Amino acid sequence: MHRLFNALAFIPALLAPGVVQAGEQQKGRATDFTFTAIDGSALPLSTFAGKVVLVVNTASFCGFTKQYDGLQTLYDTYEDRGLVVLGVPANDFGEQEPGSNAEIAQFCQGGFNITFPLTEKVAVKGAAAHPFYKWAAAVLGDSAAPKWNFHKYLVGADGRLIMSFATSIEPGSHTMRAAIEAALAKATQPAG
Repeated sequence: MHRLFNALAFIPALLAPGVVQAGEQQKGRATDFTFTAIDGSALPLSTFAGKVVLVVNTASFCGFTKQYDGLQTLYDTYEDRGLVVLGVPANDFGEQEPGSNAEIAQFCQGGFNITFPLTEKVAVKGAAAHPFYKWAAAVLGDSAAPKWNFHKYLVGADGRLIMSFATSIEPGSHTMRAAIEAALAKATQPAG
């Protein structure tokens, strides 16, 4: 019965506009990729193996920058259950992330009290896109690639890409929370 409830709770997330779900067949895993943390240290996604990861391309001077508050709330709410929010600063859309990594870190930590991990600034679209973003677009299709700042990818505890969420889907929305809760529930279910 519990599994049925989890499956039913997940249905609205699948039907929401701006949500693209991944198929079962995927080449590679998110845990195959490495970012550089905003402090310059290596940040392999394999560090988060066994956790659900929400990867979000961010920008400091965007109309959606207020989503940092919702992302931090998600992290605070679900971190103990295995969620990691990973902020990926990018200057690809409207040049709304022009600062250095140090300036971005100061903005996020000082202005929004961000405690979730941040990567260094990278490209998330085009030929120069970080390999994770090229892989995600290959898995979900170009229509699920970031079209603006605060696009979100949900990665399961097994490293598989679950789905993407358009910028307009707020971190605190029912759609986002249902998808995260379903991924966390799946991560804690015994295999078989």
